[in-house]
Amino acid sequence: MRLPITLLLAAMLAAATPAARAVGPVDCKLHFRLSGWSVFYKTYSGSGTISCDNGQHMAVDIRSKGGGLTFGKTRIDNGIGEFSGVRDIHDIPGTYGAAEAHAGAGKSAHAQVVTKGDISLALSGKGEGWDLGVAFGNFIISAH
Repeated sequence: MRLPITLLLAAMLAAATPAARAVGPVDCKLHFRLSGWSVFYKTYSGSGTISCDNGQHMAVDIRSKGGGLTFGKTRIDNGIGEFSGVRDIHDIPGTYGAAEAHAGAGKSAHAQVVTKGDISLALSGKGEGWDLGVAFGNFIISAH
């Protein structure tokens, strides 16, 4: 009599325990606005929102600083970034390495890939301004 009751209790406990979720990559996107200037030294700042396919969201501040042979003033509205290598939204904030070559006048487009360890972020956007040069630096995302 004890064995059937034990088996019944074990079956009930197993049914009540939530199934373990598989841990894998999360698809996250960044929607942002960014503006700034450069005269040898480059500095840009803005804000955005990260949203992931697992329901996580985060408001963020963005800064980009660096230097090189660069001149200009630019504003990007409705920028989009796509992350790869993300397991949790809280892995995203931090400093990403950046290198870019850019040229534009009037309405222009911008594309760049930045990396932080296993996480990469492909950025694209359209904006206004003028710029010319080659720059190296960082792209910093911080939770708002």
